[in-house]
Parts: sequence; structure tokens; C-alpha cells
Amino acid sequence: MTSLRSLWLRLHRWFALGLGWILILAGLTGTLLIIGQPLDRMVHPELFQAHTTNAQQAQQAAALAPILARAHEEFGSKATLRFRLPQQTQDSLWLRVQAANWRGTIYLDPVTGQEQGRRGETEGFVNTLFKLHSTLLLEANGKAILAWTTLAYVLLLLTGVILWWPKRWPGNWRIELNKSLVRALFDMHRIGGVIMGLLIAVSVVTGAYMAWRPLGDWLNVLSSSTAVKPPKLPALAAQGAAQPLPADVDAMLASARAAMPDAQASFVQLPPNAKQAVRIRFRAPGEPHPNGISSVWLDPRNGAVLDVRRWNELDPGAAAVAVAYPLHTGELGGVLMEILAGLNGLVLGGLGISGIWLWWHRRKARKLAAQRKS
Repeated sequence: MTSLRSLWLRLHRWFALGLGWILILAGLTGTLLIIGQPLDRMVHPELFQAHTTNAQQAQQAAALAPILARAHEEFGSKATLRFRLPQQTQDSLWLRVQAANWRGTIYLDPVTGQEQGRRGETEGFVNTLFKLHSTLLLEANGKAILAWTTLAYVLLLLTGVILWWPKRWPGNWRIELNKSLVRALFDMHRIGGVIMGLLIAVSVVTGAYMAWRPLGDWLNVLSSSTAVKPPKLPALAAQGAAQPLPADVDAMLASARAAMPDAQASFVQLPPNAKQAVRIRFRAPGEPHPNGISSVWLDPRNGAVLDVRRWNELDPGAAAVAVAYPLHTGELGGVLMEILAGLNGLVLGGLGISGIWLWWHRRKARKLAAQRKS
């Protein structure tokens, strides 16, 4: 029994010392994002709030086509562009740009279409923090590392619960604060890990699921489902195929809204060429995702609607994102869940830091004891 416990303890330490720093970073940056994003909007109203405040004017929406033309002139025709449409009356219109010469977001007045400001992808504290939290500043490689670190956390949780498991119930749930700092940290690490472990696992696993797409593919395999892919563009008739012209983006948005009239449009995703379908995202009634993943796909050459899918009509791998995202951010349950999500990040960071400190302290104590014996 002692040797088995020693094995669990070694596994727990190896996983913690090997990947614990990533978990600490992910936990603390996640908490800072929950606090920082609303503060960023308050501090920078010139970016996030529409300049046009007249109620009568605010009912009119700026045409997207001229904005798109200016963006193509500045960033080239191969740039990937995505509009984030205002969700509230005072929201600005966002244009997210991925081009060879610049990546970032342009904030526009949703009525006049005039630029209010712009930010690079890693410009500003919150943007840099988001990239660090979501990719470790390593793009796709960082997402894969975060996904595999999730597995390490699950193993840490499992081995931690095994090590804590009392021989007799209910066991000791007290945190001794009046003995020593080491004892207090040990108790908080042990009991805090057990009490908060499963809640933290929800945040960690949902974050990894969104970051790394192969996890969705695995879910489809487990559920024997086929992934719903964007529709392929049909062949045009001979006359149309000779000179295919890009359809007007405003007309496509109108067609998409007509195809899903009870939902709120959130994103207009434009591919870098006319060989891929345009995707317009909606938030349908009852959809848990705050931005929605219900989608209408259109042919960029003539604006024809190719496919209409609500979030619960997608494959399980994609539909799970509708629940995973608000669970991860805490938006699924309102302010209380957001506070809990922030607390999860703090506790995760605290568990990692206290675990590493306890290991270092014990290692130092053993060295001192060995020196005294010699």
C-alpha cells in the first residue's frame, strides 16, 4: 500500500512540475481576462461605443460594402475579413483583419461607417493577455500544448484525490492556520484541490476543447457522427462562369437574415477568395453561446443561400462549442458564474504555486537533514 501511494505521489509531482507552470499561467490569465475585458471597454469607449448616439440615426446601419472596399484597398484582396455586428444599441461595428501586412481589429461607427480607432492583434494589455491565455503566443502549437496540458490536469486531479482520500470518513477537512505556513499551505492545497477540482476541470477542459479542433473531431468519432462542413460552391452556368462577380455583402446579409428571421446576426465571415462560402453567424432563440454559432452559408459569386443550420443541427463536435464557450467564460450562468469562473482561475494558479513551493520546501528540508547526518 505504501509503495502504491508513493507511486501516486511521484506521478502527481511529475505532472505538476512538468506542466504546472502552464496551468498556473492559464488560470491567472483567465481570471485577469474576466476582469480586464469589461474594464477595457469602460476605459476605451472611443473603440467600443458607437460615436453616433442619436436614437433616430442609430436605427440605420452603415453599408458594409464600402467598408469592405476600403479594407481590400488597404490590406489587399487576399486578406481574411470578418465583421462583428453590433449586438447592443451603443456597440461599435468591428472589422477583424488577417492580412500579410497587419492583423487586428478596426472599430467603426455602425451608422456612418467611419473608423473610430484600431488595434493590432497583440496591441494593448487585454489583447496580449488573450493571446497568451489562448495560444501561449505560439499560435496553433500553443493551442495543442494547452490541450495536452488539460490531460495532465485531469491526471493531477485524479492522483490528488487518491492521495487525499481518507481512510475513514468524513476525514479531516480543517485548514490549520495557527501551526506553520507550510502546514497551512499544505491543507489549503489538499482541501482546495478536492473541493474546487471538478469545477476547475470544467474551465480547463472547455478551454482546451475550444482551442484545439481535433478534440471536436474525436467527439464526432465517439458519437459516430459526421462533421458538418461548409458547403462547396456549385458550378456556375456557362454565362455566369465566364466572369463571376462577387455578390454584394449587404445583399448577402439581407438574404441570410431572411433565411433565419428569428435570430440575431452576429458575424459576417468573408473568405479571402470567391472559392469558399461566406458564413454569416446568428444567435438563435434559446442558443447558449452569447455570439451564436447558428449559420447561413452563401455563394460569394451570386449571393445564393447554400445552407442554413441552427446550432443544434450541427454535428456534436461543433454544437458542443455553443455550451463550452459560455461555460468557460461563465456567461452561461450570469454574473455569479462569471465570478465562479474567475475564482476557478485564481484557485488553479494558487494550487500550482503552492504545490511547487511545498515541493521546493521539502526538497530543501531533505538536503539540510542529509547535511546534518553527514
